Amino acid sequence: MSDGNNWEKDVLTSIATEGIKEQRRSRRWGIFFKLLGFSYLFILLFIMSSNTQDSHMKGGKHTALIDMKGVIAPGSEASADNIITALRSAFEDKNTVGVILRVNSPGGSPVQSGYIYDEILRLREKHPNTPLYAVISDICASGGYYVAAAAEKIYADQASIVGSIGVRMDNFGFVDAMEKLGVKRRTLTAGENKALLDPFAPENPEVTKHLTGLLNNVHNQFINAVKQGRGDRLKEVEGMFSGLIWTGDQSVELGLVDELGSSSYVAREIFGTDNIVNFTVEPDFFERFSKQIGAQISSLLVEKTTTMQLQ
Repeated sequence: MSDGNNWEKDVLTSIATEGIKEQRRSRRWGIFFKLLGFSYLFILLFIMSSNTQDSHMKGGKHTALIDMKGVIAPGSEASADNIITALRSAFEDKNTVGVILRVNSPGGSPVQSGYIYDEILRLREKHPNTPLYAVISDICASGGYYVAAAAEKIYADQASIVGSIGVRMDNFGFVDAMEKLGVKRRTLTAGENKALLDPFAPENPEVTKHLTGLLNNVHNQFINAVKQGRGDRLKEVEGMFSGLIWTGDQSVELGLVDELGSSSYVAREIFGTDNIVNFTVEPDFFERFSKQIGAQISSLLVEKTTTMQLQ
């Protein structure tokens, strides 16, 4: 009876041992395939990075393309640093016959927009034989149009959204809500207007007047930039500088846009070459790689979390 028990125990031990070994083998293979996947991703991103760098070295005459997409703000894809760097590279390339700034932006910082606007004017003056045209894709509003107004000509699609020549400042007021909840505000300041945008304080007419004057000042800068850039082509109508928006074909009638056309049309028909080289500043290889890895890890975590919840 004792031998029988030992035999069963040995069999169970052997099965358990084999199970553990199988789990270890599965983990090793899992790690191997994950490392293989990451290696493939690394090589793929490296090749893409090399192709991006090589795109600036294509021989022959070409149209330089720069994408300004998204919100214009420090640290964004459409920051002044990125756009100005791309513009300078495009103009300094001896094979550039013309520059296209392709705009798809709802606007953003008036300071960043002003930097780009001024740099475009400077580069146009420095390189008078290299035209710069802005081409609007989906939207060119507010700060986006501020920048586009500096171009020699502006093209758009008939359905593009153009305009929003205005300035805004957003804030909230929670005074009534605080009173209902019985919450009291306790803020100490040195300077009577230091907390002028405090959403938990009652609205001050004097502060509102001051901020409105500030917005009007920036608005006038915007209007002057548009008038300077568009000149006699601009057909001012009521509401043009009130923040209204128009379609591309309406903008042609108003002089906000010169003609309808795409980037390929301008390159081929206006600049005379459909060889387009993209000078847009892209994230470097390691930045893109880290972002991709982060996205992959996030995806794996979400998948794992979802699996655990379903179980």
